[in-house]
Amino acid sequence: MSKIVATLIAGLFATSAFAAQSTATAPTATTAPAAKADAKADKDVAKAEAKEAKKAAKADAKVEKKTAEANADVAEAKADASKTKAKAHKKAEKAKADASADKAEAHADKKADTAAAH
Repeated sequence: MSKIVATLIAGLFATSAFAAQSTATAPTATTAPAAKADAKADKDVAKAEAKEAKKAAKADAKVEKKTAEANADVAEAKADASKTKAKAHKKAEKAKADASADKAEAHADKKADTAAAH
């Protein structure tokens, strides 16, 4: 959004600079039709610059929108990855607990067998 504002402000200053130049350098002895032509030309230039600034602002907005969408997609992918990692960790912990229980049971059976043999 700040790029859009900066572009619009830069366009405003550029337009005002051209307007200041054309009024400062215009000769005072120009005829009425020539002055009208100059004014029309200045107006056309200002319109063209305004259109350019507007299109540039739209393009910048489009880029920022796509960037925001891409960032949202990345955030979603990271969230999915975190969820998957959490599930994997939970399954691994369960497997470790099951293995420990099996090991303890096997150890208890071995002790019972040894005790029964003596």
